[in-house]
Amino acid sequence: MYEKNSFFLISFSNVGFTQETFPLDTTYNLKSVYKKIKKNYPFISYVAPRNYENVIEIKEIVYKNSKERKLYLDAYYKNNKERNPADVIIHGGGWSSGNKSQMEYFSKELASKGYSCFNIEFRLSGESQYPAAIHDVKNAIQFIKKKAREYNVDSSKVAVLGCSSGGQMAALIGTTNGNSDHEENNKQNNKISAAVNAIIDIDGILAFKHPESIEGVVAGYWLGGGYEEIPDVWEKASPLHHTDKNTPPILYINSSITRFHAGREDMIAILNKNNIYSEVKTISDSPHSFWFFNPWFDETIV
Repeated sequence: MYEKNSFFLISFSNVGFTQETFPLDTTYNLKSVYKKIKKNYPFISYVAPRNYENVIEIKEIVYKNSKERKLYLDAYYKNNKERNPADVIIHGGGWSSGNKSQMEYFSKELASKGYSCFNIEFRLSGESQYPAAIHDVKNAIQFIKKKAREYNVDSSKVAVLGCSSGGQMAALIGTTNGNSDHEENNKQNNKISAAVNAIIDIDGILAFKHPESIEGVVAGYWLGGGYEEIPDVWEKASPLHHTDKNTPPILYINSSITRFHAGREDMIAILNKNNIYSEVKTISDSPHSFWFFNPWFDETIV
């Protein structure tokens, strides 16, 4: 097994956790990320809280109840009777840190614009290694579709959105629509598809082993070993290697840092070959984790 060494992880502070019976890594927090980014971008600012009267918030909804423990999601959706497109949102944190609450402002903003948004808790690498987190999010998608009427969801318009490591997960979830290797046998939801209709990848890599990628210890800890030990797993966990004619349309929202979109151009080439829509939105002169702060938060949402 790959030993966990000291490394920088991104996460979020000032958060309450539902359970504490498993390892927690809280090193990725908003304050530490702000402090790091501010050195090179002194003009940045926190996003001020925004509350919308037309947005319903329901937190700590159990979407999965296994023998090990319960997993939760938070729902944010417009208070109307319409069926809205859904965004299933996956936080970042190097696959071993962060939590669903760090995307709260993001989801509120999208919900105010007419989307039903769901921030997903999933098992991090300190608790369970790949593909557990992928199974969890796919189970969450099945739960959301099952409860579509309750949360004003149009089940034919479900997008998976992720930031950083969450972006990699979102791309993998979308490119493995219907792939049994990446879906858990769940008797409660086995008649409900976990397929999504679109992918939004915010600065998440598309290939773990690639000329543009410098993934190492952090990825190895999630995947269960280094590339030299388990190259097949590193390949299997890379969205690029699942991209084909069945891949849904994808929007890439990126910083200008090459390593965080490793494999993107190769993936776009496959999409183009299969006449699948893709779009790249680059947030100019922005750091990784730009989505947390202004001036980039509003530009990302738009």
